[in-house]
Amino acid sequence: MINREFVHHIIRHYLKYDKDNPFIFISALLAFLGISAGVMVLMIAMGIMNGTQKEFTKRLFVMNYPLTVLPMTQDAVSEDLINDLQKKFPHLKFSPYYTTQVITKNAGAVQGSLLYGIDFDKESQINHIFKEARGQKKDTFRIIVGDSLSFEMDAPKGEKVTLYFSEQEAIGFATMPLQKRFVVDGIFDSGLKAYDKAIIYTTLEAFHKLLKRKEGYYDGLHIYTENPIKEIDRIKAALPDSVIIEGWWQQNGNFFAAMEMEKKALFLVLLLIILVASLNIISSLLMTVMSRRSEIALMRTLGATKAEIRSIFFKLGLVIGSTGILVGTLLGFLGIWILKTFDIISMPADVYGTSKLPVDLTMSDFGLIILGTTIIILLSSLYPAKKASQTDPLTVLRNE
Repeated sequence: MINREFVHHIIRHYLKYDKDNPFIFISALLAFLGISAGVMVLMIAMGIMNGTQKEFTKRLFVMNYPLTVLPMTQDAVSEDLINDLQKKFPHLKFSPYYTTQVITKNAGAVQGSLLYGIDFDKESQINHIFKEARGQKKDTFRIIVGDSLSFEMDAPKGEKVTLYFSEQEAIGFATMPLQKRFVVDGIFDSGLKAYDKAIIYTTLEAFHKLLKRKEGYYDGLHIYTENPIKEIDRIKAALPDSVIIEGWWQQNGNFFAAMEMEKKALFLVLLLIILVASLNIISSLLMTVMSRRSEIALMRTLGATKAEIRSIFFKLGLVIGSTGILVGTLLGFLGIWILKTFDIISMPADVYGTSKLPVDLTMSDFGLIILGTTIIILLSSLYPAKKASQTDPLTVLRNE
């Protein structure tokens, strides 16, 4: 039976500053500071990684659409298929589209782009960035471009630009690429420069007249839902074999897999800070054991059991470590609050999609930090406690 009052009294005694052995106290203090700093840095770093991932996810979710239906055979995505899906899933929103690659030219600047033919009203229901950018013109040959492309082409709203298509048109006895002047009816800003530079929206009618696309048959179908991961299997079961359905996370799988791997690697690397701090716990406890050998031997001769000696030094390590975790947690939340509240670190918005540093520490990440740190502290306290309990009182007192 362990005498808890006796154990706690000795722990309080050993935590006090010892003038004869100041290095023991300093080593314990360094261990405490190392664990506090490690937990704080881990919390802030994981919060930044998670916040950045969520920010990119939000941007990509808008520009890539939650779900996309693609044809496996010609004319597979038809108006009949869309009507059938609307009957089965009335809560979903649909936007059919055409797509082709074009070369954009204006004021001597040339840029390759991806042209989408869409229904402006349906697209506005599933893409708030497009909705904010669209103009009021009713011209068939009008386009909505990204702000990066508008800047490079020197094509503000109301300006006309020339689009060159891969299709050929006959000119006398020769052919040349099909071209058409379009008026810029709106400029969108998705926050991601690559998308703002490459994507152009125009009307379905422009594809009908220029590229002779069949009305009622499309190159694909964008679907909006609040829970695409949950809905994808249900929608897939209602689709014919002539089409496939993809989620936005599948279209960008490599990107998010790389971010997740980077997040795990960062967690393991920063956990080494706590591992190094735990070595200070081991060294501090071992120095305490060596300097208190006579006291340990005396306690043993007065009736203290091995279990009590082991409990003293094990709990001593836990006190140092748990105090470090508590202070590190408070500092971590304080640092996250400061980064969220004050614009201390600014980033280029055209690269990261936001000018403010995104920080979002999830409870799962926080739990992993606390769990990993606790395991390291527990393991660090075991060996010194075991070494203290193995002290032979007869040998020590004889040498004393």
